[in-house]
Amino acid sequence: MTRRAALLLAACLALAACATPVAELPDRVPPLSAALPPMKSFPVRPAEPPTRSNAQIAQDFLDLSFRMESGRPLAVMSRFEGPVRVRVTGAPPPSLGPDLAALIGRLRREAGIDIARVAADQPAEITIEVLPRARLQRAVPQAACFVAPRVSDWEEYRRARRSATVDWTTLVTRERVAIFLPGDVSPQEVRDCLHEELAQALGPLNDLYRLPDSVFNDDNFHTALTGFDMLILRLYYAPELRAGMTQAQVAQILPGLLARMNPRGEGRAGAPVAQTSRDWIEAIETALGAGTSAPRRRAAAERAVAIARARGWQDGRLAFSLFALGRLSIGERPELALAAFLQAGEIYVARPETRIHLAHVGMHLAAFALSAGQPRAALDMVNANLAAATRGQNAALLATLLLIKAEALEALGRSGEARTVRQEALGWGRYGFGSDSEVRSRTEEIAALNRARRS
Repeated sequence: MTRRAALLLAACLALAACATPVAELPDRVPPLSAALPPMKSFPVRPAEPPTRSNAQIAQDFLDLSFRMESGRPLAVMSRFEGPVRVRVTGAPPPSLGPDLAALIGRLRREAGIDIARVAADQPAEITIEVLPRARLQRAVPQAACFVAPRVSDWEEYRRARRSATVDWTTLVTRERVAIFLPGDVSPQEVRDCLHEELAQALGPLNDLYRLPDSVFNDDNFHTALTGFDMLILRLYYAPELRAGMTQAQVAQILPGLLARMNPRGEGRAGAPVAQTSRDWIEAIETALGAGTSAPRRRAAAERAVAIARARGWQDGRLAFSLFALGRLSIGERPELALAAFLQAGEIYVARPETRIHLAHVGMHLAAFALSAGQPRAALDMVNANLAAATRGQNAALLATLLLIKAEALEALGRSGEARTVRQEALGWGRYGFGSDSEVRSRTEEIAALNRARRS
């Protein structure tokens, strides 16, 4: 079955069956008794190269490099000049060392950056300080992790946080940068923070919702640096560029750099993508933000969909608006949620860069199909999206898909296969969800979809 066919089938079957909303689970589910298998992790492999035209990538580079996320312009490009040393302080979890080593290796090979880790007591251009999540979010409530210039530890940042010291717009040559991330979260969350914040410590400071293939996008579908991201960083540290260059100076040099570094992007068709409007960004931020009531968040997601359609967008921004609406409607309006997921999937399925996005949609639709008593549809949906979750190195998504698959197999009377799949899911869950209790909770929630339907 093709990915498109599986998407349509699962949605239509779930709608026809009047599925139990995924959020409506039994209050109590018996705990798992078996010991959990060892944690799984992804092998290190280079990312797939970008598929878009060099003309588009050049515009992306300029928009990423000469503007902050807030919209504030940057007069010049800033970067490190010379080797970059990275140290880790605080209380790093065991998974951080291997994940950081893998990331630094990729940055050296794929982006050509002279970067290496040093001991915690050695001088370094980049300091990664690991803190308890509660302590970090008391200071910056909306941030899972973040990066700051001209400081090297948490106390120094706290003293300087409201001063010009940590103002990126005043920076030309980067000399000291600190990354602050939580250590008491899942290994995947730690790794995701490493990828996003180290990329911003080295390179662009902006995020663009229009990018389909990048961690420089606040939709958070891509959680590990992509081929596009590595190309952007390779451009950022090209010897032809230097700290202090203006946008006009960089724009003159970019076409030649891209022709050399990404010859496959030469001559490709690609129309310019409209800028993302501030009203849409505000609607999405409200829909996804904490501290806002559920009705207000749903209304904001509906507003984001309306804005995207009014602007004539047919890309990932409309799809993401629909995805957000689907997630926020599951408990109260399941029919609307399924329709929104289906429409988002129709957009994502058309582009090779959005396979991981489609896998997230597929996970929700597979869960609906399972709770609707359609295990065959759920199984087809999961199988159609496992490869994308694996390529995207998203263990939490992969574990969830596999847990749904195990329950679908149980419902089809294939208990032996279900046990094997569930063990694999638990291994990925230990990386994606973190604590044993969280892995067990997620497993029990998925199992409850079957039980809720039977009862």
